[in-house]
Amino acid sequence: MSETSSPAPATGRTGSVERNTAETAIAITVNLDGTGTYDVSTGIGFLDHMVEQFSKHSLIDVSMKIDGDLHVDQHHTTEDSAIALGQAISEALGDKAGIGRYGHAYSPMDETLTRVALDISGRPYFIWNAKFTQEKLGEWDTELIEHWFHSVSQSAGLTLHCELLYGANNHHICESLYKGFARAMRIAVERDPRKGGAIPSTKGQLGG
Repeated sequence: MSETSSPAPATGRTGSVERNTAETAIAITVNLDGTGTYDVSTGIGFLDHMVEQFSKHSLIDVSMKIDGDLHVDQHHTTEDSAIALGQAISEALGDKAGIGRYGHAYSPMDETLTRVALDISGRPYFIWNAKFTQEKLGEWDTELIEHWFHSVSQSAGLTLHCELLYGANNHHICESLYKGFARAMRIAVERDPRKGGAIPSTKGQLGG
């Protein structure tokens, strides 16, 4: 689904991934300096909704088109969407000069509260402390949600902690986690003018 206005021409930090395998055909473009516009079509309605939430609340423009083997199941489409999105974000970040690097967010949604904290460290590490009591949200298998976050963490080089503090409604839990991830990413990818383009690490580089 598309945002009411199409993503603006890329003038900031952008990354693109195109990949065709026997399981998925993917084309993804991101603009870290965007306005949160999106054009998302994965073939899985609830996944579309979550990627749109990520774009809207991170202000990262996202164009994502996936043709996957959904006649088999949703695993490949879900996993590959996260891998390619993480790769595009990593490309757009470049050497990560001047970025905030760290981000965190508490996201209340009615009865639900989640916490997401991340470090664009270049050293992927993932902690998940959340669970769902339904097998599906829409047609999307809820067991794949944790796997999506793990895959984007690995491919983007993020230390990523996702935690459900409390909540009961499965839709609210999932959406709160995606919005928290978006808001944490917005903080982490933004350039801090006080850093003067310096790499945010005493080592002089991130990763490794």
